[in-house]
Amino acid sequence: MRDSVEDIEIPLLLEALYQRYHYDFRQYAGASIKRRLLQARAQLGFSSISAMQDSLLHNPDTVPRLLNYLTVQVSEMFRDPSYYRALREKVLPHLRTYPSLKVWIAGCSNGEELYSLAILFREEGLDQRTLFYATDINPSALQAAEAGVYPLDQIQKFTANHQKSGAKSSLSDYYTADYGRAVFDKSLRSRVVFSDHSLVTDAVFAEMHLISCRNVLIYFDRELQDRALGLFKDSLARKGFLGLGSKESLRFSAHAASFSEFVSEDRIYQRREP
Repeated sequence: MRDSVEDIEIPLLLEALYQRYHYDFRQYAGASIKRRLLQARAQLGFSSISAMQDSLLHNPDTVPRLLNYLTVQVSEMFRDPSYYRALREKVLPHLRTYPSLKVWIAGCSNGEELYSLAILFREEGLDQRTLFYATDINPSALQAAEAGVYPLDQIQKFTANHQKSGAKSSLSDYYTADYGRAVFDKSLRSRVVFSDHSLVTDAVFAEMHLISCRNVLIYFDRELQDRALGLFKDSLARKGFLGLGSKESLRFSAHAASFSEFVSEDRIYQRREP
């Protein structure tokens, strides 16, 4: 069966995006990338994927617009509250034994996961000894994360998630309401390093005690998942922790033997002794 024209065009566009701007989506899951590119084509007003590629190559302003479709920016604070409860009750007692901590939020999107962890660590008295690294490949997502501003109509759900995570304070302690927005306290990001980092092309940059990368690997093909998991393995301190999304697993990874299941139902793993 012959490929459709779009199935021919899409690899060419992804190759152009990589060669011209060094954003590499070539090993992302094909069905997901196709769906997002078709949505981008329609909403950005291009007649074809090839027309979008032409604009991409000759008009750099197309790049950030396209990245907003290729990178997933849907999240919420304390998403899957049992994950944060497991961190609070089972992981942080181990991390508490270290004099200083490094936490990496890989694929931080608009920052909801970052602020969730910053609040959790503050509630547990660990924020002042922790350095957080929030990374993403999308510059506009990083700007949104650094701003820490979210629609006020999301706060009710954020608050409910926070309470289910075993909260020791009120979420309202950490933001001010302003013209339909919730503006989170800048002190929450006083120990945060925001940085562009690609799990596809970039290398290890620090030794971490906890890496949280949730709902990112599901968009990668198997080879790219293994690359990212190898990066996490090499980035973790001895007996450090890795948290994945609820639909993600190490089960079929080439690096599975390097980790033990720590809280299996919440996809939290611990780096085995080398």
